[in-house]
Amino acid sequence: MALTGRTALLAALGSLPVGILAPSWTGMLAVNAPLSLAILCDYALAAPVRTLRFTRSGDASVRLGDGAEVHLTVSNPSGRPLRAHLRDAWPPSSWITGTEQAASRHKLTVPAGERRRITTILRPTRRGDRQAERVTVRSYGPLGLAARQSNHQVPWTVRVLPPFTSRKHLPSRLARLRELDGRTSVLIRGQGTEFDSLRDYVPGDDTRSIDWRATARQTTVAVRTWRPERDRHILVVLDTGRTSAGRVGDVPRLDAAMDAALLLTALAARAGDRVDLLAYDRRIRAQVQGRSAGDLLPALVNALAPLEPELVETDARGLTATALGCAPRRSLIVLLTSLDAAPIEEGLLPVLPQLTQRHTVLVASVADPHVQQMSTCRGTIEAVYDAAAATQAQAQRRRTAEQLQRHGVTVVDATPDNLAPALADAYLALKAAGRL
Repeated sequence: MALTGRTALLAALGSLPVGILAPSWTGMLAVNAPLSLAILCDYALAAPVRTLRFTRSGDASVRLGDGAEVHLTVSNPSGRPLRAHLRDAWPPSSWITGTEQAASRHKLTVPAGERRRITTILRPTRRGDRQAERVTVRSYGPLGLAARQSNHQVPWTVRVLPPFTSRKHLPSRLARLRELDGRTSVLIRGQGTEFDSLRDYVPGDDTRSIDWRATARQTTVAVRTWRPERDRHILVVLDTGRTSAGRVGDVPRLDAAMDAALLLTALAARAGDRVDLLAYDRRIRAQVQGRSAGDLLPALVNALAPLEPELVETDARGLTATALGCAPRRSLIVLLTSLDAAPIEEGLLPVLPQLTQRHTVLVASVADPHVQQMSTCRGTIEAVYDAAAATQAQAQRRRTAEQLQRHGVTVVDATPDNLAPALADAYLALKAAGRL
């Protein structure tokens, strides 16, 4: 039996003259027979809580930053009306800090033999799966003096998906793609692409694209235009090792890499290319293969949602062998990893020729904008030291990028806000050059 605050107040008032002789609540109730009888009657009239039945419905997934509605239906099979306070408990990251109590606690009345539905609105602050913990119900009697309480397990999972904030860049990149694909007046020449048509020469055109036979038949110089090849294979590889756990701004590097991977996938799918995903550190953490264009992006988002960085050093040899197994023919391999010197020089560079020998390789990395800010600081001794350290770190990243470029690797090094569009531009540039 649970006594309410109202009961405690009445007990204290009714037992005040003998409070010294009966210091506990039980003792105070014992010397106040009418109040004790009222409490027992109130407790007896409270609806039982162990026989309550619960069912859930509502959203099973939500994008990070949006709200999810989870409905809980409470059925009262007893012959007494249910007057209850209910707490629908979820993990702390299911709500914005400070809003949990208002969002998870409900007051409801369910007549005998009926049911009622309450709604809990979740606003998750992290990606991944959020699972309902337990439902706590406190059933009050008609006088509000006593209550029955019980806990119930009512399973439900809400998957919190990546926010895909870079989708705002998709329309502009699709417009550029239409230009490359010949759907506008601008067409390009690229080695290994499909011939499309002839047009007049304009300054700046590659002289190798001039069609001399067609030029001889007319008074102007004719230039061959080419349509970029479709159905190329792209393998996006996410490094989920320890370096991906570092936070840049408000998010881990892995989250920024995910956002860039989603924009690239959406763009490549619209270009008619096939995209696969591999997340790896010392073993495969997530994999998406062989999906059609319509199913690709939802499958990718669902696979990335529960992915978390692993605090282990990435096995570069294992990653390379797995990537080669996922790309049996010539492909574009996009590796989203760190440009830190030690992991690149000791891990990736020794095995890089295995990738570049058969495939086009693009390495994308998340740069810290705070380092750029530090490099411009002046005015105090501490600021000068910070600027020197930041400049040294930037120089080291440039040297690492140059090492990769000497092996024929395209390198994209950008801040979290710029990584996704920069990676999309690099993909379009490779496509325009016919290197896919």
